[in-house]
Amino acid sequence: MPVPILLVTGFLGAGKTTVVNHLLAHAQGRRIAAVVNDFGAINIDAELIAGASDGVVSLSNGCICCSLEGDLLRTLAALLRRDPQPEFIVIETSGIADPSDIVRNLMDPLIWREAPLEAVLCVVDATTNAEALSDALLRSQLRAADVVALSKVDMADAAACAQLRDVIRAQRPAAVLVDAPHGEVPTALLFPADVDRVPAPREVGPRRPAADRFETLSWTSERPVSLLRLQQAIGRLAPKLARAKGLFETVEQPGRLMVFQLAGGRATLAPGGELAAGALAAGVPRARIVFIAEIGVLATAEIDRIMEACIEAG
Repeated sequence: MPVPILLVTGFLGAGKTTVVNHLLAHAQGRRIAAVVNDFGAINIDAELIAGASDGVVSLSNGCICCSLEGDLLRTLAALLRRDPQPEFIVIETSGIADPSDIVRNLMDPLIWREAPLEAVLCVVDATTNAEALSDALLRSQLRAADVVALSKVDMADAAACAQLRDVIRAQRPAAVLVDAPHGEVPTALLFPADVDRVPAPREVGPRRPAADRFETLSWTSERPVSLLRLQQAIGRLAPKLARAKGLFETVEQPGRLMVFQLAGGRATLAPGGELAAGALAAGVPRARIVFIAEIGVLATAEIDRIMEACIEAG
């Protein structure tokens, strides 16, 4: 029986992982496999997905619309061979992925027969300035969408949010537009009730040449960080960043992880649970942070110099 695919797209920091977490947490008995693609050598998103274990497959150090095409196809084949087989597959793309290229790959007849693309969900940060949707990448993400989910609506100005909705409807009138506070997208819009129904193939345009725009720079530490010093360091780096995220142990709370996110100029910290037993013995650093910036804006040496100040002497 074919296994439908849900493709989740959206720009850096839009809230894709929050949406995927909500879908997995409200699976209502469905067997859902999640494929998570992060742009960078450290795949933080895979660790933030609920129950990140057998049901979550990580693709990292590249974007599945280009350098990881082969990995994606092999991953789908492996998922389809599982026993029991998943009933649905959710693919979370990196924030810099052009979904049209991924859709083109999924239209391969061999894939389509076994895992047809059911829907494309585009997550848009409701605090985004409407003018930002003129960006070529964001336009492409919207054009591919069957459903557009507005995240972080509780943080958005009502008038600005209304303007954003108008722009989205103008750019993608065929899409269903819904508010998704805390990642809450109605599952009925995404998963077909009739699992025997096979969706119709999609029209895909010609492949466009890829233009590298962003790069990732990773920083790790074998020692815990000072939370106060980390906040100061992020404050210095933030003006140059498009996105940042990480997991780290602090000297203030040894043995516990904190989850750090920077998106849209807003930084958040949240508890991340206890440091896994045996993690240090397995070589997992106490701090892992990924920084995403426009190419050439930041250098590894600058990040290392600023971040090393977060490590207390002694």
